[in-house]
Amino acid sequence: MTKKALCIGINDYPGTANDLAGCVNDARDWAAELTRRGFTLSSLIDAQATKAAMVAAITALIGAARSGDTLVITYSGHGTWVPDSSGDEPDGRDEGLCPYDIGTKGPLLDDQIGALFAARAAGVRILLLSDSCHSGSVIRGKEDDLDPGGPRARFLPLEAWMSPEELPRVGADTPRLVSGLRRSGGDLLLSGCKDTEYSYDTSFQGRPNGAFTYYALKTLRERSPVNYDAWFNAVREYLPSNRLPQTPQILGTATARRFAVFA
Repeated sequence: MTKKALCIGINDYPGTANDLAGCVNDARDWAAELTRRGFTLSSLIDAQATKAAMVAAITALIGAARSGDTLVITYSGHGTWVPDSSGDEPDGRDEGLCPYDIGTKGPLLDDQIGALFAARAAGVRILLLSDSCHSGSVIRGKEDDLDPGGPRARFLPLEAWMSPEELPRVGADTPRLVSGLRRSGGDLLLSGCKDTEYSYDTSFQGRPNGAFTYYALKTLRERSPVNYDAWFNAVREYLPSNRLPQTPQILGTATARRFAVFA
């Protein structure tokens, strides 16, 4: 059995006014934690994380895996959407991750991610950790580590990367991502928020991070949760909060949620 991970972090979105601050730190923090837990790591940071490179890296990761292997993919960056062209989305939208070159290549859509994940061999476990936009409104949670200042949503509006001629004539640009990624074909998706919410890019003790990533790693290190359900419940003690109104989500079967963390 082997354990491999791919960590993607994108702060820089050239041609837009929507750069982020904490995504590269997220990717490096996940990489450090997963290396400590015995994973073999590859990473894509900023300009490395083109759409083609993301597809190639995910394809290589899944293609080399065999029964009993565990794969983890972490993504920190913007999320976005496009009008659904296949008719499989109840909300009429395909959700996606935003690569570095989204302005010329477009997003990596949920349908494409699903096709990539479907190529896995039987018995391969896949965990996707997504700290990008979708997020919430319930008010609770502890904020002791959060720095002053306004968190920034990790959602890339269509007008930031589409030409005026391409912009769809649909409703408000409510961020959605989880609904599409739930069909990705992996065992588990842990994400920063609901599909009607934003995930936030902010700062903790003077260092930029995604809120979900920060609390996920904090609880993993402090609590040593026995399974994914226990880990998720620990994160929910922090999110949502007053300044971080995002509701983390866990999607997967009851059996998968009871898997030992990163086993």
